[in-house]
Amino acid sequence: MFECTKCGYQYKKWQGRCNECGNWELSEVEEVSKIPTGSKKGTDIKSKVSDLIDLSTVNSSSLKRIKTNINEVDLVFGGGIVPGSLILLAGQPGIGKSTLVMQIASKINEDFVLYVSGEETKEQIKGRLDRLDCKSDNIKFSGDIVVENIIATIEKNLPKLVIIDSIQTIYSNEIDNSLGSTNQIKACTSKILEVSKRLNISIIIIGHITKDGGIGGPKMLEHMVDVVLYFEAQKYKNFRILRSIKNRFGNTNEVGIFSMEETGLSEVLNPMEIFMDKENQEKGNIVTCIQEGTRPFLIEVQALISKTAFGYPKRTTSGFSMNRLEVIIAVLTKKIGLELFNFDIYINVVGGVNPKDTGIDLAVCSAIMSAYLNKEIASNICIFGEIGLSGEIRSVPSMESRIKEINKMGFSKIIIPKTKLNKNEKNDKIIEVNNIKELLEVLRD
Repeated sequence: MFECTKCGYQYKKWQGRCNECGNWELSEVEEVSKIPTGSKKGTDIKSKVSDLIDLSTVNSSSLKRIKTNINEVDLVFGGGIVPGSLILLAGQPGIGKSTLVMQIASKINEDFVLYVSGEETKEQIKGRLDRLDCKSDNIKFSGDIVVENIIATIEKNLPKLVIIDSIQTIYSNEIDNSLGSTNQIKACTSKILEVSKRLNISIIIIGHITKDGGIGGPKMLEHMVDVVLYFEAQKYKNFRILRSIKNRFGNTNEVGIFSMEETGLSEVLNPMEIFMDKENQEKGNIVTCIQEGTRPFLIEVQALISKTAFGYPKRTTSGFSMNRLEVIIAVLTKKIGLELFNFDIYINVVGGVNPKDTGIDLAVCSAIMSAYLNKEIASNICIFGEIGLSGEIRSVPSMESRIKEINKMGFSKIIIPKTKLNKNEKNDKIIEVNNIKELLEVLRD
């Protein structure tokens, strides 16, 4: 048999390139014969009945989370790191993954943290901690990259938290594939998961991002772990967004905002300063409120419209869905007669955030109206809501929390979909609209 050294796929005859992953390196392996069913060797294996536990007798309140003492990180984790959880932190090269885990390790006050690195030496790690002004009294370092040795070290020392930087740099002696291959990553993660659950120790593993934007290694890696965090950044900006896309112990839509400084990552206490600028209000600019997990954000949406120089108008978006923009343009053209088919339209969400919340629809629609009609929208107005295909404006989740956040930021007018609000939430600031025709009249006034 011939096996790909990268993904482990096997072929009966040699060929130059692997059809599964595109790797050009195949190695010859001996074909493993299967054990016939009913053979003596197969019948020697005895099954063991597992002990059953009555879940009604289990006390979940004893599950005390480990506080990282970094508010943004604890928010994304759902209140702290759950003991015995396996966490995958992924991000592009140089975005600050190692910096983040070092700051987490230095701020944990319980017992000690084991830092395993196959990418940097102990001198480099200590130099980085000194540059970040992080204490290292509670951090123990290991440069071993053999997963069996790492597990033996964990079993002997029983640290409170283990950080492995990165999963692509460690390997198992039981697997013949090369370092960083799919089989190696799967085997190492499986062994780390077993020791994490057995000893009730939290483990953070760092995963690299491939050229196509996925986590290096199999997609199954995301299914094996308990928490998957993505560390994101927009090019040429110093802000970082820690986003949870899977969390078995908390909300999956939470985000944490950081700023990359010379001394490391610092928390952004007021994210509104990144995403909006009330003083610099122009035609086509509007402020909206989105909901990320349990957290409302005020962000600014910008629209620019110019006469097209070609036969087909250009549509460009940054931080907003292109398909959603096409739907909004079609609704505006059909329902209120805006002739947008001869104009190039550019949409930008300020600050590099890429919201999935449909409540941004109404702000994009209002920004396009403002730019097309050449009419400035007052800077004291905030708009949110979802637009349907018939031009109706629909309510969105967490209306009360959004309105509360908008009021806290000092806006005098709030345009929202018509919905049933509590009596305490209704006031003169709120303007309810049913469809985009009513919205157009309100904006003109």
